Amino acid sequence: MPKGRQSPDRPAGTERPALPGFDELTIGANGAEARRASEWLDTTCRQHNVPQGLAERLALCLHEVLANVITHGGRTALSAPIRLLLEITLEQDCSKASVTVSDAGIAFNPLSVPNRVLPATLGEASVGGLGLVMIRRCSDWLDYRHEDGHNHLTFGARWDAR
Repeated sequence: MPKGRQSPDRPAGTERPALPGFDELTIGANGAEARRASEWLDTTCRQHNVPQGLAERLALCLHEVLANVITHGGRTALSAPIRLLLEITLEQDCSKASVTVSDAGIAFNPLSVPNRVLPATLGEASVGGLGLVMIRRCSDWLDYRHEDGHNHLTFGARWDAR
């Protein structure tokens, strides 16, 4: 499956069942809180034996998503708490870790944004605009829904548990 696409595990808009391996954190929309969220994710992934490389990919995605919420989410994103949910499923063949970021910012579906063509040379490059490219490349899937005035973006990684 291409990275950064909707999870094949469930249809769009359906609820996720509660999983035994999960943790939550609520933060404010600012840089200090984003750093706290990164530390929380790192610690929780280590506690649940998520492979370090995958935990680093999830941390990069989290950083980019939070930066986008803080920068582009608008006044409501900055004034309302951001909820983070880490879900870990350990199975015999394939294990998964996913992070859902829920914010009250301006509705934005990253799945509706076409893939950006990367520049071939440094001269063709422009500053910024690569956050979504990095999120798509570092995650194995993305899900999005807008519900009750909140964006809910989920990104995840899977690994062979053998």
